[in-house]
Amino acid sequence: MELRADTRLPFPRPLVFSAYRDKLSELVDYLPNIRRIEVKDRKENGPVVELVNVWHGGGDVPAVARAFLSEAMLAWTDTVRWDETTFTADWHVKTHAFPEAVVSRGRNSFVEDGNSTIFQLRGDLTIDASKLKGVPKLLSGSVAKAVEEFLVKKIGPNMVEVAQGVAKYLEAQKGR
Repeated sequence: MELRADTRLPFPRPLVFSAYRDKLSELVDYLPNIRRIEVKDRKENGPVVELVNVWHGGGDVPAVARAFLSEAMLAWTDTVRWDETTFTADWHVKTHAFPEAVVSRGRNSFVEDGNSTIFQLRGDLTIDASKLKGVPKLLSGSVAKAVEEFLVKKIGPNMVEVAQGVAKYLEAQKGR
C-alpha cells in the first residue's frame, strides 16, 4: 500500500535536511508519539550518510496501556541513506514486532520552494499476514489489507507530525 505525505516547512532546504538527518534524537521533545530515538550506527562518506536509528513509540499511549504492550510492538528500526547532493533519503523500516511480515521502504525528498522546504514522503508498506501467527490462511489477504490500511492512515499523519516537530525545533534554535 502506498505511503504518501507532503509538508511545507518555512526553513531553507539545507537546514531542514540536516535537522532530519543529524538532530532526530533532539527532536523527541517535539514528537508526542515518540518516547526516544537511538542512533545505532552512522557512516559518513562525503555527502552520503548512512544511519541506523531505533525509534521507540508509544509516547501518546497511556502508561497503563503500555504495560500490556510489548516494547517490540512500539519500536522499529529504520535504515536510511541520506544523500546531500540530491537532498533525498532512501529508507527501509524493520518492525520489531512481526519483522518477517512487514516490509516498508521508500524515499523522502526535500524540495526547495523559495526560502521554504517541501518534505515529501513516498513509500510502500506491505503486510504478509500469512506470516502472522494465528491468522488463518483463508483470512490472510483481508487481514493484511485491513492492517495496511490502518497503518497507512497512522503513518501519514505521524510523518506530518515529525515535520511539524522539525519546524518547532528549528524555530526554537533561532532564539539560541
